[in-house]
Amino acid sequence: MDISGNINAYYQNTRYSGGNPGSITGSINDVQGAGKDTNGKRTVNGINTGLLPAWLGFTGKTRQNDLDISWTISFQPGVSENTVTGDGAVGPGNSNTFLNRQTFLTFGDASWGSIKLGKDLGIFGSDAILSDMTLLGVGAGANRSGSADNTTLGGIGTGYIYAAWKGQITYTTPVFANGFQATVGVINPNMVPGTDGINQDRLGIEGKATYSWAGDISGKAWFGFASSKVTKTADVDYSIHAYEVGANANTGNLGLTGYYYTGSGLGTTFFGFLGADATGKTRDSHGGYIQGTYVIPTGTKLGVSYGTSKLDNVAGDAGNLVDTNRRWTIGAYHPLTKSLNLVAEYNDVKSEAQDSSANRDIKSKNISLGAILFF
Repeated sequence: MDISGNINAYYQNTRYSGGNPGSITGSINDVQGAGKDTNGKRTVNGINTGLLPAWLGFTGKTRQNDLDISWTISFQPGVSENTVTGDGAVGPGNSNTFLNRQTFLTFGDASWGSIKLGKDLGIFGSDAILSDMTLLGVGAGANRSGSADNTTLGGIGTGYIYAAWKGQITYTTPVFANGFQATVGVINPNMVPGTDGINQDRLGIEGKATYSWAGDISGKAWFGFASSKVTKTADVDYSIHAYEVGANANTGNLGLTGYYYTGSGLGTTFFGFLGADATGKTRDSHGGYIQGTYVIPTGTKLGVSYGTSKLDNVAGDAGNLVDTNRRWTIGAYHPLTKSLNLVAEYNDVKSEAQDSSANRDIKSKNISLGAILFF
């Protein structure tokens, strides 16, 4: 049995400019926080978790009847609270969110693969978020203290769609000698915002194929897909189809990552969010990110990343619908010990509307300083 997890906390200073809250439907700067707070200010300070919440996970493993069996349960408390007592107690005004992202079991054997049943990270988009350097930091979406969202967005919505935590039954092949491995699963159809998620007609399907290699230049490439049917109302339904491709490459102290996704009905930021209009007409969307990192002699990893997510409109859409969310990140990640990393990031995020003539664009510039400890 193993106990593992992390604790992280960052001072986050975010300065907003441009349009007001709600001026762009689907703006990254509106998903996590407003362009102005309730007092009309445009500067937001907080001490919060980053893209990763604080994490406490329990895993058990054993070998029985020629099967490798395991289970995992994890909990994710926040580190920030803005109530008068600050004790995280349930009650009026409490904004601290206690998450449960993993509850699953697996069984299998190296000769034929493994099966997973339960709640875990989705397949589509998982390699994109796990390859994102801001996973150790903050990225986009920094917010005021005690945010009910608990975490920031990293590169979610500015380069990839959030994989989310989904009930699933998945099969993963063994790693073949040539480095090839595949995963495919049926996925619980998480409720798409603005839809009747209770009465979905079928489960979603997600899958990916990966190829890993070693040598002077090592790395991994992957291709993934997702398909789901959405019941928007009793009379309106539509389908989501999405595809992704990405690769990591490392040589010496240099690391490079490239990723691209496209889909119909997929929407932006979250799976299916703004993917169709009220009549079920699906919107096309695409995006991706490029990232480069380099480890200097002190052991500090320096990185720069650029990501963008674009949503196409359909006839009849309002001009304040988001067109593009984009992000620049510059980060430094220093391993003070093998378990403790100091982190400094600068993020520049911009949201643009379909109608650019209305001067609705919302911008944010964020500086984050803190640390993440793995155990």
